[in-house]
Amino acid sequence: MLDLKQIRENPAQVQAELNRRGQGYDIQPIVQLDQQQRELERERSQLQARSNEIGKLVGQKIKTGSDPVGEEIQALREEGNQLKASLGELEPREKDLKTQIESLLLALPNLPSASTPTGLSEDENVEVRRWGEEYIPQDKRLPHWEIGEKLGILNFERSAKVAQSRFVTLIGAGAALERALIQFMLDRHTGAGYVEVLPPVLINTASLTATGQLPKFSEESFKCAQDDLWLAPTAEVPVTNLYRDEVLAGDGLPINHCAYTPCFRREAGSYGRDTRGLIRLHQFNKVELVKFVHPQTSEQEHQKLVQDAEAILQALKLPYRVLELCSGDLGFSAMKCYDLEVWLPSADRYREISSCSNFGAFQARRANIRFKETGQKGTQFVHTLNGSGLAIGRTMAAILENYQQPDGTIRLPEVLQPYLGRETL
Repeated sequence: MLDLKQIRENPAQVQAELNRRGQGYDIQPIVQLDQQQRELERERSQLQARSNEIGKLVGQKIKTGSDPVGEEIQALREEGNQLKASLGELEPREKDLKTQIESLLLALPNLPSASTPTGLSEDENVEVRRWGEEYIPQDKRLPHWEIGEKLGILNFERSAKVAQSRFVTLIGAGAALERALIQFMLDRHTGAGYVEVLPPVLINTASLTATGQLPKFSEESFKCAQDDLWLAPTAEVPVTNLYRDEVLAGDGLPINHCAYTPCFRREAGSYGRDTRGLIRLHQFNKVELVKFVHPQTSEQEHQKLVQDAEAILQALKLPYRVLELCSGDLGFSAMKCYDLEVWLPSADRYREISSCSNFGAFQARRANIRFKETGQKGTQFVHTLNGSGLAIGRTMAAILENYQQPDGTIRLPEVLQPYLGRETL
């Protein structure tokens, strides 16, 4: 959530930064409501001060001999009653204005960082670097879903019977490969200093609101019919909310977590896209990296987060590239983001496999996650960061396509062979 004080003091600057996103966000309704609320607050404060003054006057006058039922005391009491009635009318009006302001603030995205390149669409994202050698197919390269079906390790048809389209069942070596990838990624990340957690995947509305999925993206999530519970779209949500409404110790930062969870998304905005394969499913597995850091080290920790995600692709020897997202392609809560895109030979293009975002204080303000420096007064909001480390299904798709052999087998990446006890599928 944006800082209301920042909007109040620098409305032109905030509006200019929002304009970089190119989606027509307007802060004027917030500015106007805030002015009304502050005027009511001033009026209420004046009335409250006068009411308190009258209360003291009545007590003082009675103490010095005034008649408790005399005209002077009665007039003061009558004025006091009128003030209480006026205060009773102002308080709900002020509360309503605060509710309206908060609702509008929750609908505004984060401001792009100063270093985020300006642009209106993904076409203006900036390529930072590439790693690995792309396999350029001379003949038609089989897509991963055909490979998996030929090997008997993926089944989409039976999954649709059990659930609906955009689900998959992994069978035999496919299930083993998925499990091996999860374990391999967790081993690498815990070895790099992340503390593993296994959080709930049913989460409440407050949790989704804190990280920015609600209220804007409610249509993208699955909600339980009879409870205030939703299926987690990513481990970012439950892991970030582990610290909601807490004050952390400054000398305990950064806090680094990794978490494996199944993830659930409606993909409501992707009708007709990636209807086959593992790229865009309603249910998928992912290992997530989540950081809580000091604002002064935020950018440094972001770069390290990207490197930690890249390390998995490098260990698997999968070609990839890193893109810095422009302002118009940023996620709702992000102020800066790098996407990792893995090479898929069948598509002859790179596809997103990880999104590494720095949210600044945006999520922490919504979730009220603060920290306190030793020996200093007051608290500050932490900066939160997260990134996929990695999406498991997309990693499997990249392995099937990049490691397919002329005889139809799949040569496994060397780092996975000890997990599976074999060299090929």
